Amino acid sequence: MHELDTLDTAILKTLQSEGRISNSALAERVGLSASACSRRLDILEKSGVIKGYHAQLSHKALDYRMIAIVHISLSGQFAKTLSEFEAAVKRCPNVLVCYLMSGEYDYILRIAARDLEDYERIHRDWLSALPHVVKINSSFALREIIDRPNVGLA
Repeated sequence: MHELDTLDTAILKTLQSEGRISNSALAERVGLSASACSRRLDILEKSGVIKGYHAQLSHKALDYRMIAIVHISLSGQFAKTLSEFEAAVKRCPNVLVCYLMSGEYDYILRIAARDLEDYERIHRDWLSALPHVVKINSSFALREIIDRPNVGLA
């Protein structure tokens, strides 16, 4: 992994808040030449520190007004069982996040749905059809308090 210095951290902080900033503006902001900044960005990207660039969309503005937190238990935790489940869950377009967990449930998913009827469709057509699922427990978010897309940098 790439060892981050203060210039790398300054670049990352700026990109987290201004992902569309030009390289020249970024370089000026952190006190580098444009070519040096570009080289650092390339290293940060190739080393996996920067996973990608994207627009953060508003689920509400796109008419996805419901977020469901779904706990899933599988029939076992064999490698084949886990890989088959994970391959299938990646195909579900409404799954925003999926975590393999320790504890009572095997996976936790965050799912966007337009409304309760849409969630019922997702549950019926996608979640219930996932391989090796023996238990599905759904909870619904009442209000979003924080949705922090990035970690804090020192």
